[in-house]
Amino acid sequence: MKAATYSSYGPPDVLKLADVARPTPKDNEVLVWVRASSVTSGDARMRGFRVSGLFWLPLRLWLGLFGPRYPIPGMEFSGRVMAAGAKVTRFKVGEPVFGLNLFGANAEYAVVPEDAVMAPKPDMLSDAEAAAVPFGALTALLFLRDLGQVKSGHHVAVYGASGNVGVFAVQLAKYFGATVTGVCSAANMALVKSLGADRVVDYASHDFTAGGETYDIIFDTVGRTRFAHCKRALKPHGRHLFLDGGLREIAQTLATALRRGKRVIFGVPSPAQEDLAVIKTLIEAGQITPVIDRTYPLHDIAEAHRYVDTGRKRGSVVIDVDGLAWPD
Repeated sequence: MKAATYSSYGPPDVLKLADVARPTPKDNEVLVWVRASSVTSGDARMRGFRVSGLFWLPLRLWLGLFGPRYPIPGMEFSGRVMAAGAKVTRFKVGEPVFGLNLFGANAEYAVVPEDAVMAPKPDMLSDAEAAAVPFGALTALLFLRDLGQVKSGHHVAVYGASGNVGVFAVQLAKYFGATVTGVCSAANMALVKSLGADRVVDYASHDFTAGGETYDIIFDTVGRTRFAHCKRALKPHGRHLFLDGGLREIAQTLATALRRGKRVIFGVPSPAQEDLAVIKTLIEAGQITPVIDRTYPLHDIAEAHRYVDTGRKRGSVVIDVDGLAWPD
């Protein structure tokens, strides 16, 4: 099968298209015939191993000390179940599915455990649209629902509102009944407004914390804000959520947890199958929709990573896996 692979950490050019052996599912796994996958900022960060400080050594040990332990990148996928292990009961051969697995999606076939974050694909989505959903939607759901505990009537600011996580955070915050301020570049303000944001702020020309508005939740999806600066815009029991952070945010999370009042929360909760089922239901009800910036063929995987590295993508960058016809 064709797959994107890399044998060393580095710039996008370390990625190559290669012929590799098609994986065989174990008893508790399914083989997915991948029709579309994606390149997330997390995929790009792992490829380049852009990790510093406290996280460097543990992540290097996990991902591979001297080179990638998992040579095929890609987290998000959409496709069809081609084969199922003897103990698999949740999925049937031929069933359209979409989901999230940490590695291996940028290939014509991927082996996925039955208990992974995977679900039947919503009928109204193409494979490209379905592949643009899992990471961003699940991350936004878990941050807002579980960590932020957003409720109807809350005021929520989403910083990085036009990114993969941000586009879903805006939509989900509105679904939960919040008033939403989206913070993004001027070029993406119309997009964020179209997703339901009540107010959109250009971060380059306006400080969203300086106008007297206060928020129950500030959700920083890109690691560009600071609690010291933003706490003036938090309500007395407001929460400043960080998807991307470091030692400072860890220390602030611990320190603010020890007292009542404004809090910092940094950390990535783990999604479950039930969470993807929630997302699927919301898609089918028309409450949320994916945003695709660009689509690249699998053989242009390095170019897709190069674009993601610019930090300017709107929503998702999708990989069209130009595979074979349904195999015999």
